[in-house]
Amino acid sequence: MELVKNIFFNTDKLVENSDVKISYTGKFFQDNSEEVFIHYGFGINWDNINEIKMERTELGFQSEIHIGEGETFNFCFKNNNNEWDNNNCNNYIFDIEKKQTELIVLEDEPLSLGSARKLRRSYLWSKKIRLAVYKLITYFPKILSGNYKRRLSEN
Repeated sequence: MELVKNIFFNTDKLVENSDVKISYTGKFFQDNSEEVFIHYGFGINWDNINEIKMERTELGFQSEIHIGEGETFNFCFKNNNNEWDNNNCNNYIFDIEKKQTELIVLEDEPLSLGSARKLRRSYLWSKKIRLAVYKLITYFPKILSGNYKRRLSEN
């Protein structure tokens, strides 16, 4: 996925607490710099600042980074001559999505025989109640109109 010219991620979106591979084909790759470092942090205040040396490949300079917690992922690039590519002093800033949390029910102990019977009993009662409601809805109007009695007497 290309989010900005010359910067590519191996994912569609940046999600907190996940790993992402970044490919950089910008100014330093085009100028054949020997070494390129990615300087990055999270949020408006650039929390957890880190700097990693990127690996040169045919596809550009690449590095795998763990996306931490924060609203944004901020970064810029530096070469071995201490020159910076910081998006014209704006830095590269991308939103981080929160990790989807699913409702997970953890059971500390397996169902005992007694609790299984209770579940079975409650299931049977719910079926009986549903059947009774169905019969009331279906046959009650027939009983009131007298159609139910006529059918019984016709047989």
